[in-house]
Amino acid sequence: MLPAPALLAVGLVLALIILLPARRLQLAGFSGRAIGLYAVCLWGLAFFLAVRPFAARFLIPILLVAYLAPFVVALGRLSGIVSRGRGRGGPGATGDRPKPQIKNVTPPDQRTGPE
Repeated sequence: MLPAPALLAVGLVLALIILLPARRLQLAGFSGRAIGLYAVCLWGLAFFLAVRPFAARFLIPILLVAYLAPFVVALGRLSGIVSRGRGRGGPGATGDRPKPQIKNVTPPDQRTGPE
């Protein structure tokens, strides 16, 4: 078993590492509660693996998928996967952004001479 200062150092390093995917989730528009739950669960599993590595065959694949998912999946698609209250298809299913309006950039006719 690791001494108490070593456990504290491992916990702090794990927390700093987990802040990277948590920031990606924040940029994707997740709520603070969902990000906090994600970070606490990921930190708990990683800390358990660091302290008691007997479940490594089971925990390492779970931790890898949970850690890398915010980096691999596009941010818009990630928020679309967990969005609530929308059906599949129909208006608004592609994201929260409204459709861009077409802007007329053609200059007006300016005639300089008399006709």
